[in-house]
Amino acid sequence: MPLEKHHKITIGGFSFVLIILLSMGVFMYLFYMKIEVNYQNLDQKISDLQTDTQTKINELSDSIIETNNLVNTEVGSLNKELSTLKASVGEDFSGIIETVVKSVVTIKTDSAQGTGFIISNEGYVVTNAHVLADSNGYLAGNIRAITYNEGTKNAEFIGFDSDFDIALIKISGSYDSLELANSNDIKVGQKVAAIGNPLGLGFSSTQGIISATEREGPNGINAYIQTDTPINPGNSGGPLINTEGKVVGINNFKISSAEGLGFALESNYIKEAINDISQEQLNQTLIN
Repeated sequence: MPLEKHHKITIGGFSFVLIILLSMGVFMYLFYMKIEVNYQNLDQKISDLQTDTQTKINELSDSIIETNNLVNTEVGSLNKELSTLKASVGEDFSGIIETVVKSVVTIKTDSAQGTGFIISNEGYVVTNAHVLADSNGYLAGNIRAITYNEGTKNAEFIGFDSDFDIALIKISGSYDSLELANSNDIKVGQKVAAIGNPLGLGFSSTQGIISATEREGPNGINAYIQTDTPINPGNSGGPLINTEGKVVGINNFKISSAEGLGFALESNYIKEAINDISQEQLNQTLIN
């Protein structure tokens, strides 16, 4: 009997120990799983925090860039207004011309040279058709454009309008372009400046006033501004600008037997001719 009792005690003790060990195993497993879950939650929180922080940084960066762009735009607008005021109240076009000349090009061919100006950021240039013609009236070869900042560029001929003596060419690159004024708004007596390449002297400027509007030109159309602004050989195709730096006409011809009789095709006719060319050759409207 005592032996059997001892045996029962031994079995009972072993069972108790086994239960304790199993309980500890279960506890340790649950404790480990809780730690693992906590680690996963912590990793997710860190990831979310990193994502949120990066988003805030990106938003702040975009805000800084937007603010900087706005400031630059406002400064540029203010400088333009100051230049316009300076030109309108005085005789000094320097601030306006300093900006406009960057969009003016000297045009050279194997036969002649003249001037043109950029009308779109993509490098489309307007000039007089006769600037691109050889001595026989045909398109001259090897058309080149000398820009103010980018040097000499080979130019692609796009098309021309013989009625208005307008031609469209293109050079590679991205540029500031000139804006056409509404020539219906120009008045006799307004101050203007011509920028061009007179006698090969590139990027030169002369000043004067509008003497008359709607003068008849070689095409028999009353589409020309008369100005006392000196227009010399090489000025053809260059812009005639107002005190806002907008193009009111394209310098076209002068009466050689008299002083102060220059003529420029009015800007609204430039727009009409260029859009006719671009629609026909490019299937697009260049000037809105």
